[in-house]
Amino acid sequence: METEQRSFRWGHEALHVEFALGDDGSARLTHLGLPEEAGNGSRGSLPLVEVTATGHGRDWSGSRLVQTALGGRLRHRTHRAARDGDWHTLTVQLHDPDTGLVAEVTYRSPDGIPVLRSEVTLRNEGQDTLHLESVSSFAMGCLTTPDPADMDAADLLWAENDWLTECRWQRRPLRLTTPDHGGRVRHANGRSGFALTGQGTWSSCGRLPMGGLTDRRTGRTWVWQIEHNGGGWRWECAERDKTAYLALFGPTDSHHGWRQPLEPGAVFRTVPVALSFSADGGSDAAFAALTRYRRAQRRPHPDHQDLPVIFNDYMNCLMGDPTTEKLLPLIDAAADAGAEYFVIDAGWYDDGGDGWWTTVGAWEPASSRFPGEKGIHEVLERIRERGMVPGLWLEPEVIGVHSPMADSLPDEAFFRRDGVRVTESGRHHLDLRHPAARAHLDRVVDRLVGEWGVGYLKLDHNIDPGSGTSAHPGESPGAGLLGHNRAHLDWLDGILDRHPHLVVENCASGGMRWDHALLSRLQLQSTSDQQNLHRYAPIAASAPTAVTPEQGAVWAYPQPEDSLDEVAFTMASALLGRIHLSGLLPELGPEARGLVHEAVAVYKAVRADLPRAVPSWPLGLPGWDDPWIALALHTPATTYLTVWRRPGGEATTTLRLPERAGGAACVEVLYPAARQAVAVWNPDTADLTVTLPTAPSAALLRITRTEPDAP
Repeated sequence: METEQRSFRWGHEALHVEFALGDDGSARLTHLGLPEEAGNGSRGSLPLVEVTATGHGRDWSGSRLVQTALGGRLRHRTHRAARDGDWHTLTVQLHDPDTGLVAEVTYRSPDGIPVLRSEVTLRNEGQDTLHLESVSSFAMGCLTTPDPADMDAADLLWAENDWLTECRWQRRPLRLTTPDHGGRVRHANGRSGFALTGQGTWSSCGRLPMGGLTDRRTGRTWVWQIEHNGGGWRWECAERDKTAYLALFGPTDSHHGWRQPLEPGAVFRTVPVALSFSADGGSDAAFAALTRYRRAQRRPHPDHQDLPVIFNDYMNCLMGDPTTEKLLPLIDAAADAGAEYFVIDAGWYDDGGDGWWTTVGAWEPASSRFPGEKGIHEVLERIRERGMVPGLWLEPEVIGVHSPMADSLPDEAFFRRDGVRVTESGRHHLDLRHPAARAHLDRVVDRLVGEWGVGYLKLDHNIDPGSGTSAHPGESPGAGLLGHNRAHLDWLDGILDRHPHLVVENCASGGMRWDHALLSRLQLQSTSDQQNLHRYAPIAASAPTAVTPEQGAVWAYPQPEDSLDEVAFTMASALLGRIHLSGLLPELGPEARGLVHEAVAVYKAVRADLPRAVPSWPLGLPGWDDPWIALALHTPATTYLTVWRRPGGEATTTLRLPERAGGAACVEVLYPAARQAVAVWNPDTADLTVTLPTAPSAALLRITRTEPDAP
C-alpha cells in the first residue's frame, strides 16, 4: 500500500482503489478500477459513509456527515491494509470529534478478482445516545468521469423479480432517470435520480437486491449486490457533481421503519455489499467476476463440486399431495433416470382436516398419507434402497395459528408489533432471536436429519409479515427484522455446523428470497415456481446473474402430453445449472423417457466443469418474450452453450461468442443427440450459426478450442 499526505492507494493486480483526504480530514473514494488507470485524477465528492440520525439533517454539499445533529465531520483517523489468505483487506477509520462517533469502513477483495466487498461498523465513543436512521454500506461518487459524454453513454441495469417471472433484467439510459437539468435547479440534498428499494421479509420480492451501470460505448461496467436476507435494502445511482454516484444501504428509517439507538460504547454493523468491475467487457465480464467472487466468499460444501441430480416430487407432479402409493413408482422412475437425491416436497405432514396451511409447525408425518406400519419411513427406506439420498420440504420460520406450537411457544418467540403477535395468512412468524424459537427448529432439524437420515432440506418461506417486529421495548419493526435476519443466518450456520453434509435449498415462493446472504451459506437456490416450460427458459438463462451456475436449481418437468421437442426443451433448461427433475416420469412414453435419461447422462458427463465456469449471454440478457435465448458457460478450454428457440422466431440465429477470432474450435451438439439442431462455427469472426428447425426446441452445445492448423 502506498501512502501520501493527502491520498492513499490500495488493491491488487485486478483492482486498484484510490482515496483522497480533504483539508479538513474528510475522506472520499476517488477511483476504483484497473491498476494501470491509477493517477488519472481525483473525482467524486461523496464521503465514504453517509449517516443520518434523529433530529439531524444530511448534508451532501461536501464531506460533512451531518450538518447540525452530529455537529461535526467524519474525519480520517487511520487506515491499515492486511492480507487474510486469498483476500486483501483495507480498514479505514473515521471519527467525529464532536460526538465521538467512529465509523470503520472495511473493504475486502479476493486476490485476482475485480470485486470490492464493503461494510461499515459504527461505534459510539461519545457521551450521548445517537438514534441512527440510516447508514450506508458503501458510497462512491466516481462511477463516471466528469466528461458529460460518460453520463450520456451510461445505462442502468436492474432486475425485476416477481413470482413466476423472476430475474428479468432491464436496461435504461441513466439520462432518462437523471436528466441534465443544466445546473439551474439544485435539490435540497444535492442529488436525485434512480433508486430501488426492497421491503418486508422477502429480499428479492419485486426486484433483485442488485443493479449495474454500463457504458454502452466502451463496455466499462459495474454490477453490485446487497448481501442481505431481508427486504430492508436500498440502492441509489444518479448524477452528482457531473459524475455518476452509487450509494448502497441496508434498512433505513424512511423506507423500512428502521431506527437504531447507538448508546455510548455500543456498536452497529451494516449489511455487507459487493461491487464488481469490468474495464471493457460489458455486463458479461462483470457478472463473470461476481461469479468468481461468490465462489470465493461462500461457505465451502461438497455439494458445490459434486452437483448431484435431484428429483423433487412437486412441480408439475404431485403438487403437494404425496402419499406412499404415489411416491413409490416415482422413486423407481427417478432412480432409473439417474437421480441421486429424492425430495418429498410440501404435504408430507398434512393429515387432512380443515387445511394444513394454518396447522404447520410441528413437522410430524401424516399417518393418513403414509398408512403402513413404518409410515413415512417406508418411503425414506425405498429412496435409500434405490441408491438415492432422501430429502424433505420444510417451512421453518412459520407456525400456523392452529398449530399446537402456537400455544406451546411463548409470545416472545414470535414477531410482534405493539405487543400483539403478527398474523399473516393464518400464520405467525418466528423470531429466531428468541432461544425457544431456535430450540424448536433445532429439534426439528436434528430429528429429521439425525434420526430419520434425511440428507436434503428444502427450506421454503411463503408469507411476508410486513415491516418486522418490535418485540423489545423501544425497538422499531425494521430493527427487529434486521435482528431476526441475522439470527436466521446464524441458525443456518448452526445446522450446517452440526450436519456438514446436509444439503439445504433456499426457496421462498420460488425466487422471492434470492440473495447472496443466504446463498453464501446454502447450497442451492430455487429459481422459480413457473410451470410453463416456455416461460421458464428466460428465468433459467438469467439465473447465473444472481447465483453461481452450480447453485441454480432449475425445474425439468416433462409431461406425458409433451411433444418430444418439448421434453428436450424442459430438460435442456436445467443442463447448465442444477437439475431439479420432476414431472410424471412413470407415465412418459419410451422415447420421452429416453430423452430424460439421455439428458441426465449428459449432465453427469459435463457437471465437473460447471463449478469453475463463468457465464455470458451471446444474445444479450434474455428478454421475457425473446424468441431466441442463449446462455454460455466458459471454462479455460471449453464453452457450453444452451440455446432455446420459442415460437415466433426464425429457424436460424447467429451468436457472437467471446472466443478469439481466427482460432480453431470444434462444435458438438451434446443434447438432444437425435434431434435436428445444427451448429456451424465461423473461425474468422468467432460467430456461431445455430439452426433449430422447430419451435419450441432447445439444444446444449459444446465448443472446444483447438490449436489452429500449422501454416
